Amino acid sequence: MARDPWLRLPMEAEMLLPSVGQPGHGRTACLRRQPARIVDGRMEGGYTGAFELVCGQCGDHPYLDYSEIPLRLQQIRGPYTLEEGLAAYANHLGLGD
Repeated sequence: MARDPWLRLPMEAEMLLPSVGQPGHGRTACLRRQPARIVDGRMEGGYTGAFELVCGQCGDHPYLDYSEIPLRLQQIRGPYTLEEGLAAYANHLGLGD
């Protein structure tokens, strides 16, 4: 996964990034419907009714299942209702109050 463009950042950006889980991320953060499961990097079984926040700058990766990421990333990822997810996304990008 080291060559995955999801994780590539310009050298200057790395120096300016906030700490993991802190507001101000954005280049790779996304809010998406939570897949039922991910196997070999592919979503299987449809989607749940929940949403999740995935941020590559925090160390998360969209091809990993929720159960495959560390607890600190699970806490960032969610799951959320749509309203909670939009608020978490805005906060994560540093757009919240």
